[in-house]
Amino acid sequence: MKNVEVSININSKNYKARIEPRMLLVHFIREVAGLTGTHIGCDTTDCGACTVLMDGKAVKSCTVLAVQAKGRSLKTIEGVGSGDKLARIQKEFVDERGLQCGFCTPGMIMQGLAIINEYKHPTEEQVKHGLSGNLCRCTGYQSIVDAIVKASKAKK
Repeated sequence: MKNVEVSININSKNYKARIEPRMLLVHFIREVAGLTGTHIGCDTTDCGACTVLMDGKAVKSCTVLAVQAKGRSLKTIEGVGSGDKLARIQKEFVDERGLQCGFCTPGMIMQGLAIINEYKHPTEEQVKHGLSGNLCRCTGYQSIVDAIVKASKAKK
């Protein structure tokens, strides 16, 4: 299989590489861009640990080829907040204890941002529905739901 050149904008920075056309976006993010906050949990779309935003919508990066992201705008967990200042949704995850081991947290936060992008001020039911493709084995989900709802109320 012949390698192709691809340039992908991630967190407002362009990353360019020659890759195999079959390379998954999650591997491009982690291996080419060096952004390891996007986790690989199942490689089968079941867990949502690899969730990133593509043009503002949540996608599971283990199901997207890197070449499909060409010309698109991606945001990973590293693009949330700035420097050592937490974004509102990250602060709410801490305040509401929406994390324990932390493995699912990047995917949950990215999915939460997508839910807020879609609904602006989502209801608890909309958040629960939006999180249905993301798994957490530690916290249960109520604290995560509460964090997303509270973050949406603070968003102007």
